[in-house]
Amino acid sequence: MTSVPMITLNNGHEIPQLGFGVFQIAPVETREATLDALEVGYRHIDTAEMYGNEKEVGQAVAESGIPREDVFVTSKLNNGFHARDAALRAFDGTLEALGFDYLDLFLIHWPMPAVGDFVETWKAMQEMHASGRVRSIGVSNFQPAHIRRLLDETDIIPAVNQIEVHPYLTQNDVRAFDFDNGIANEAWSPLAQGMVLLDPVITGIAGRIGKTPAQVTLRWHIQRGDIVFPKSVTHSRIVENFEIFDFALETADVEAITALNRSERTGPNPDEFNWIPKS
Repeated sequence: MTSVPMITLNNGHEIPQLGFGVFQIAPVETREATLDALEVGYRHIDTAEMYGNEKEVGQAVAESGIPREDVFVTSKLNNGFHARDAALRAFDGTLEALGFDYLDLFLIHWPMPAVGDFVETWKAMQEMHASGRVRSIGVSNFQPAHIRRLLDETDIIPAVNQIEVHPYLTQNDVRAFDFDNGIANEAWSPLAQGMVLLDPVITGIAGRIGKTPAQVTLRWHIQRGDIVFPKSVTHSRIVENFEIFDFALETADVEAITALNRSERTGPNPDEFNWIPKS
């Protein structure tokens, strides 16, 4: 079985650099897709309360026959629960939905800068961590200004920052800030929802080395040091996305893909996104 590299977080815990994401996978499809990914060899699953499929992820992990401690599972705090007490209750709900007694990584999903105070939320996250029921805590979609407040006003440095990254949005400034502060980068929407797969630079590299554009793009992420978790419900693509460790891109190829940056998002701008889902 392919050996996925491990990234050591700033608290000493390790996370597989390649994972399986379940964003936009319907709950009815999540259990089967996650079981498929685990059978292929994935040992890192990324979900969120907002996705509505935590329960099905937990079912898949339980039914896989793989020891719980061998599967790294991440979930995220929903946007409507940033106040301390609400955040603590939401975390209890996440563990209940998953059927776990602990979580490997829990993230603040969005900073929501115009709604409440994410510093209060982070202090609640620190309480969760102190309880021993989550091994690592981090943030998602945080800009350097948001993280500076956490560094100045709280005790625990986030273990990870999960941000949108792909060849059309390389986020070099945010990634450099995180690196300088010992925060691991996770890349969501790593293929720009498929937009980059037709880019002539990427298709040209793929044709030359005999790999698919998706494999080339995911390998670019890996070689830049980011943690990545593509999603699919199609078995062949789940397998394809996992087979990225039997080749390496040349430095010139990595640089050529990085140069495709357009600062073009597929998702919201974290400085402006303040949406709370209706209950």
